Amino acid sequence: MINRRNFLFSLAAISSVFAFPLQLARAARKPLLKPKRLQPGSIVGIVSPAGATFVREELNVVIDAVKGLGLVPRLAPHLLERYGYLGGKDKDRAADINQFFGDSSVAAILPIRGGTGCSRMLPYLDYQRIRKNPKILVGFSDITALILGLNAQTNLVTFHGPNGLTSWRKTQTDYFRRVLFNGEAVTFQNQKDGDDSDRLMQVKYRKQTITSGKAKGKLIGGNLSVLSAIVGSPYLPDFSGAILFLEDTHENIYRIDRMMTHLKIAGLFDKLAGFVFGQCSDCSPDADYGSLTLEEVVWDHIQPLGIPAWYGAMIGHIENVLTLPIGLEVEIDADAGTIRMLESAVQ
Repeated sequence: MINRRNFLFSLAAISSVFAFPLQLARAARKPLLKPKRLQPGSIVGIVSPAGATFVREELNVVIDAVKGLGLVPRLAPHLLERYGYLGGKDKDRAADINQFFGDSSVAAILPIRGGTGCSRMLPYLDYQRIRKNPKILVGFSDITALILGLNAQTNLVTFHGPNGLTSWRKTQTDYFRRVLFNGEAVTFQNQKDGDDSDRLMQVKYRKQTITSGKAKGKLIGGNLSVLSAIVGSPYLPDFSGAILFLEDTHENIYRIDRMMTHLKIAGLFDKLAGFVFGQCSDCSPDADYGSLTLEEVVWDHIQPLGIPAWYGAMIGHIENVLTLPIGLEVEIDADAGTIRMLESAVQ
């Protein structure tokens, strides 16, 4: 029989064997990388990492938007290429992004549009080069795969924000400037929009508290459809202690339920510190005999977690696309309906 001393020694040895990979994992964690802030005259690389651009005039609109921000546009070599519905072959689209990250004169990278296909090129990105040359990458919708993939692989703060063909109206532009030019630690909160501006009450973009309280954690999120499709890959950031935000568009409610169930049974919801649901534009019930409401689906999945959570944020496929920092520490207040940056997202 093993005496007590030998037993304890054996137990300690076994524990050290299992602890070693954990120590290696901790040692491999990369420090948070922040890109340099934008300055008037900074060069912005325009890319087409997702859907193709079929109408040249749309590119001219994006160029004018970049110039209107006081920035200088630079076009990627494969910008107007097409491969079916994609903006070129996977390796070529990835090569444009790799080239701009390796070019010290380029300060930021802006996609023309979303669409589909970003996840296809993630294996072809040069993450070592990207880590050595941190710079601003911003976008939303299908670009969710790109901003999450880069953050997961390099720990670079990326930005869920405007694509080139979004509205660039005052609210959108103001948030973009405050976060990426001024380096402010911004607090995001729903505002009255459109017809609500002269109403006694707010009708559009009302927030609802799912579970009261405040929570801090790194901000992760984006388009639900795109995010759920990269679960299980090395391109999804660690959800441990994170604040997750989700949005979507043109999805039947049963599909939203299916995708949120995917996140749930993958164990991702159990890791969260807080949750925010944004807008689901044109997300309707199926034409069957009955359907859950969108609110019922979200509450079903999130309320049992018991974490601070709120619903109805002005995040999504809407007129003003806010600029939110992926991978940065934030605090949410589920009662006030706020997301507060705890530090600047840029140097």
